[in-house]
Amino acid sequence: MKKIIIFLFTTLTFHNIHAQEIKTLTYFQNDTLRLDLDLYLPPKKTNEKTPLILFAFGGGFSGGERTSEKDFGLFMAKNGYAVASISYSLYMKGKDFGCKGTLTEKIKAIQIGVSDMWQATSFLIENAAQYNLDTSKFFISGISAGAEIGFHASFWDYKLMNLYPNNLSPDFKYAGFIGGSGAIMDINLITKEKAIPMLLAHGNNDETVPYNAGSHRSCLPNASGWLILFGSYAVYNHMKDLHKNIELITFCGGGHEFSGYLFHEGQQYVLDFVNNVLKGKKIESHLIIPSQKKSPGNYLFCE
Repeated sequence: MKKIIIFLFTTLTFHNIHAQEIKTLTYFQNDTLRLDLDLYLPPKKTNEKTPLILFAFGGGFSGGERTSEKDFGLFMAKNGYAVASISYSLYMKGKDFGCKGTLTEKIKAIQIGVSDMWQATSFLIENAAQYNLDTSKFFISGISAGAEIGFHASFWDYKLMNLYPNNLSPDFKYAGFIGGSGAIMDINLITKEKAIPMLLAHGNNDETVPYNAGSHRSCLPNASGWLILFGSYAVYNHMKDLHKNIELITFCGGGHEFSGYLFHEGQQYVLDFVNNVLKGKKIESHLIIPSQKKSPGNYLFCE
């Protein structure tokens, strides 16, 4: 009996030493708004600071939860990375984010979400020492609306578009971007100087967020909510032209249902990507995954 008790104590102690930590922190608060993040931390390593992945959930800026990708946070923490899954302002809650909505409201929703992400980034930089974070190795990621936050947070003019007090250094740059079915409003924001390594995944038949260049929610040009976006395939080709690191996973015939792939079934792709970026490896690939759905005929690689 004594041996069994000693074994259980040793096992539990070993498990606790090597278990991932999850901390819920308030990164922004004023009289009307409180925003939290869940910080997933790996086992502590002596004299080694931890790279971080900031994550924004999807939900059309009207729904979703930061706790939705807990498995992703635990997976990355188990493999030596910290993950900060943030809450952000759901400006479109109760409003139309589709074709009958208002263009200015759509842009405002993205701008508010991006400003929240910048606030979270600033908070984590300010508290990096407490959580042993490496501020030179902050990645940004997201699903759908969260990926739109990630794109614009990476490439928008911070001083011009930020809605809160300017806390980030003008020299700050994310180490890389991981996006599931996201898009950017102006592809020319991605310049040779601003480009960062990217891992993108997208279905080429996505009618919600365009895979290539197209309108959000497939709206007609005369719709009040018409918004042109440049999706993953457009960004992939643009990054190739810039000779910058880019990896794209295309689901032939797939729609918006693949937006969460990288953070669910494809977690290993994310781990390999961030490892390769930090090792300084050259990244340029296009992985084509067939699906059972019929693919549009304008992409020869899907035939």
